[in-house]
Amino acid sequence: MAYFDAASAAPLHPVARQALLASLDEGWADPARLYREGRRARLLLDAAREAMAECVGCRPDELVFTPSGTRAVHSGVAGVLAGRRRVGSHLIVSAVEHSSVLHAAEAHEAGGGSVTEVPVDRTGAVDPAAYAAALREDTALACLQSANHEVGTEQPVSRVAEACRAAGVPLLVDAAQSLGWGRVEGDWSVLTGSAHKWGGPSGVGLLVVRKGVRFAPQGPGDERESGRSPGFENLPAIVAAAASLRAVRAEAAAEAARLRELTERIRSRVRDLVPDVEVVGDPSRRLPGVVTFSCLYVDGETLLHELDRAGFSVSSGSSCTSSTLTPSHVLRAMGVLSEGNVRVSLPPGTAAADVERFLEVLPGTVAAVREKLGAPAATEPVRAAGPGLVVDALGRRCPVPVIELAKVIGDVPVGGTVRVLSDDEAARLDIPAWCEMRGQEYAGEEPAEKGTAYLVRRIR
Repeated sequence: MAYFDAASAAPLHPVARQALLASLDEGWADPARLYREGRRARLLLDAAREAMAECVGCRPDELVFTPSGTRAVHSGVAGVLAGRRRVGSHLIVSAVEHSSVLHAAEAHEAGGGSVTEVPVDRTGAVDPAAYAAALREDTALACLQSANHEVGTEQPVSRVAEACRAAGVPLLVDAAQSLGWGRVEGDWSVLTGSAHKWGGPSGVGLLVVRKGVRFAPQGPGDERESGRSPGFENLPAIVAAAASLRAVRAEAAAEAARLRELTERIRSRVRDLVPDVEVVGDPSRRLPGVVTFSCLYVDGETLLHELDRAGFSVSSGSSCTSSTLTPSHVLRAMGVLSEGNVRVSLPPGTAAADVERFLEVLPGTVAAVREKLGAPAATEPVRAAGPGLVVDALGRRCPVPVIELAKVIGDVPVGGTVRVLSDDEAARLDIPAWCEMRGQEYAGEEPAEKGTAYLVRRIR
């Protein structure tokens, strides 16, 4: 089985396993106690904090450990907003932040605060000028990920941090996806991360708050971790997390070059091997091991199951793989095709032979799924009929509305229109994407008695 979902959770690094087992014997006591076992545990905790701080590029007393990366984000956002409440209650986030950031923003807005969501371009990157324009006198905090977890696009953190610093606004960086590859550049103020993203054990997050940033921990007080993360520290896991981060950093340069070559191989060849594919994300400014693409006329859930049966563990941002029946917020913000979405995120040590085998299996797997769904063939003949047609796809989920559109577009003459009736939110994203890929004109949408009517004009 080839595991290609490291962006969700990287396999436990051998160094992490060794450190975890060793610290189970040495680090079980309470590090807050003064007896021998407690002092020994405290030495392990301090050493882990210093090692982690060195990797992050901060002072040890600026870094605390949390039970998860999500908890680090929630604590960081809430603490800075509370600490700067006299400045105002305005929060800035990007449209493609991790759900933990967006959930924190929703909670802030529900509590009476205001939120500005900065859009991204088609590659998933923000424009630093848009962040600068969003800054206001009452802005208490801005948030920006270092790299996107779904498409791998790296964000211009340094330039956004510069604009925030000039305005006197702290910038919180969610660095969960990138910390294993190197430090986050720029004059950021708050940073969060999660150990299971770089090969450490799950259940360890980190929160860094630079000196000088106003921060008021929320919730009941606690004397541990500078009062910013209550509860008994999971010391064995923390030691393993620090050891694994140092280990992956030592290997990062060589492994990044190798994984970039493998993901570039996928990016360049998938277009030739599979018809009707859109490769998404920035082609160069991206994480080393992540490549994401979407396939027309494919049910994402079925595709992932078939790839799993073929021996490949991959993930997806397709609406067809979730209970919400809506595309991922990342793909929606980018305005790219969502149906048949596949994210391949290669862990360190991935064999080139596994990538080659994936590329051999993928075309047949996609073709089989399309055949089951009755998708049109690429060579389907062009027909001509009346000037307009209506496709009733109400109650039918992705990718069926797009499949039905593709089947009938040849039934109208050039200049004629097809109205696709759909109540699936994914259609709002996938029909315009289909038009762009097929060279047809998307003429917009209009309300219908049920659902929405999407208008497509045939131009060739």
